[in-house]
Amino acid sequence: MSSDPWGRVDETGTVYVRTADGEKVVGSWQAGSPDEALAYFERKYEGLVVEIGLLERRVRTTDLAAKDALAAVEHLREQVDAHHAVGDLDALRKRLDKLVETVDSRREERKAQRAKQSEEARQAKEALVAEAEELARSEQWRSAGERLRALVDTWKGLPRLDRKSDDELWHRFSHARSAFSKRRKAHFAQLDQQREDARKVKERLVAEAESLSGSTDWGPTAARYRELMSEWKAAGRAQREHEDELWNRFRGAQDVFFAARSSVFAERDAEQAENLKLKEELAGEAEKLLPVTDLKAARAAFRAINERWEAVGHVPRDARPKVEGRMHAVERAIQEAEEAEWKRTNPEARARAAGLTGQLQAAVDKLEGQIEQARAQGNTARAEKLERELAGRQALLDQALKGLQEFGG
Repeated sequence: MSSDPWGRVDETGTVYVRTADGEKVVGSWQAGSPDEALAYFERKYEGLVVEIGLLERRVRTTDLAAKDALAAVEHLREQVDAHHAVGDLDALRKRLDKLVETVDSRREERKAQRAKQSEEARQAKEALVAEAEELARSEQWRSAGERLRALVDTWKGLPRLDRKSDDELWHRFSHARSAFSKRRKAHFAQLDQQREDARKVKERLVAEAESLSGSTDWGPTAARYRELMSEWKAAGRAQREHEDELWNRFRGAQDVFFAARSSVFAERDAEQAENLKLKEELAGEAEKLLPVTDLKAARAAFRAINERWEAVGHVPRDARPKVEGRMHAVERAIQEAEEAEWKRTNPEARARAAGLTGQLQAAVDKLEGQIEQARAQGNTARAEKLERELAGRQALLDQALKGLQEFGG
């Protein structure tokens, strides 16, 4: 009989393995010596050790599904329980029991991890839905549209939730995108209509601008072009393919008109500059008539100068007040001299002045007599009152005498 710490072979060739529950029959060996029998079943044990070790490594280092791992454990457990190997089978059972615990623990960890990932995915999708619903109200059509497309890509990269939750969130997400697309489509349809309306308005403005380009009615036409420009700006932009062409025609028509006007104004400005020189010379000639010493000669000379003045055309507007002011100053001086001469030689005015002077002189003489009489009577108060009245009459008399002297009287 042959034996080792974990098994033995009896005289009949039966092989036993020792376990915590006692010896178990492993099998029968008739082909050789007992040592060879033990060696054979010990190698089968070592094979089980290797398989269990490999399974432990797979569970520890790979994503082996718990279901598959447990099936592999059960398969190995059946082999261990079959007692067809010689070795520490109880140790193998303990390793398999621990492996089951490890698989169960890993399964719970993965379950918790999946629950966490699912919750994170839910939160991420809810955030995407909230942002999509916010973007659905945006009028930043380009940036919002690009962002919504990016959100779709993000959504596709997230794990699926349970069907009900995933469908509900996707419905909200899809509805937000559809609402935005609908609003954007309506906006651009309206914008297209506005641009079409603008095109029609600008075509009308261009037609009028081109019809005015040959006008020589400079002031009213220039004013109308300014009105047309205001209407152009108020019309808004037409479609891009029409806007530049319409603007070039509109601006071209204006350029034709204003170039012609500039040419005419340049000629006019040169003529008016020459006229200004002539009028400045005439104004200087008129100023030499001052001061007026011979009214008749001055009046005749100014009339002749003024006739030459009137024959000269327009001068630049900004220079007109100054040069005309010089002529008006000479004209006023001659008029003042005429008024003074008329006053001096007017017999009616002279008679009125002489009569007023006589009346005032008589009143002064009378007051002086009354003052002397009052003082002689000792009536000081009356005398003082009469003296105040006398002072007023004397002032009027002095003024009247001065006026009479102007008449040469």
